[in-house]
Amino acid sequence: MKEEKCKEDTTCGVCKKADTCAEEEKEAHEQRLLQKNMERVRYRFMVLSGKGGVGKSTVAVNLAVTLSQEGAEVGIIDADIHGPNIPKMMGVESVKPFISSEGFIPVRTHQEIKVMSIAFLLRSKDDAVIWRGPLKHSLIKQFLGEVLWEDLDYLIFDLPPGTGDEALSIAHLLKRVDGAIVVTTPQEVALLDARKSITFCQRLNIPLIGVVENMSGMICPHCQKEIDLFKKGGGVRAAKEMGVPFLGRIPLDPGMVESTDNGNPFVVSHPQSTVTEAFRSIAKTWVTLLEEKNPSRKLFSKKVGSV
Repeated sequence: MKEEKCKEDTTCGVCKKADTCAEEEKEAHEQRLLQKNMERVRYRFMVLSGKGGVGKSTVAVNLAVTLSQEGAEVGIIDADIHGPNIPKMMGVESVKPFISSEGFIPVRTHQEIKVMSIAFLLRSKDDAVIWRGPLKHSLIKQFLGEVLWEDLDYLIFDLPPGTGDEALSIAHLLKRVDGAIVVTTPQEVALLDARKSITFCQRLNIPLIGVVENMSGMICPHCQKEIDLFKKGGGVRAAKEMGVPFLGRIPLDPGMVESTDNGNPFVVSHPQSTVTEAFRSIAKTWVTLLEEKNPSRKLFSKKVGSV
């Protein structure tokens, strides 16, 4: 009787024959699944910061929604394993992903963005993830190879602060990362760490690195004058000194806090604000830079480009 072979599209976690396979066979099978899955993603880029508290996840979420509003197929991997906030910020923290024989079905937000996060898999939102590097690497591999992303124009990785395991794992597993957006605030303390993030990306040979200056000035709601709470212009200066593109500055708006807590991205709840205009400008600049680097790579959506 001929021995039944593994189905190419079946993950090892649900395969009945997985126990009979050698670890080398499982590793090879998982790598094939990952590569096949990622072939359907046109652009893969990271959003990272050297320091916590600079609004990195806020930038990732609102940039994703801005791209989606222009017709792009967008996915987000919440790679901040110890502090997964993307589901909360996108209003889907109570949703659970469906599991099929071929893998996880990512959660879809109200803005039609596909999301995968460890937050969906925790028993309680108060559970802490107490893992070392190898377990985090395995989870990221699952998110890349065992989640059915299907055709995506952009897959965004929201990374934890710093230059540690998660970013290294993504770069190692993907082989090709198309770009990285480094988020900083204008003050020198944040810029010190932003420069380290840029150097980190350069050493990983990421071909395109852009800088976003977040919380860059605020319009006073009473006198309408601009207040430089965290200074202004540091991101531009750092980008110039490091030889990378500056994508734009995003002013501080108190409404951002309420939108984030309510799971309603700011660019949706405040479509006419200067902050939303800043996100549109940054998205347009970023898409242009990606396409200039990869002129032959076509997007799935024909609408994108008018961001």
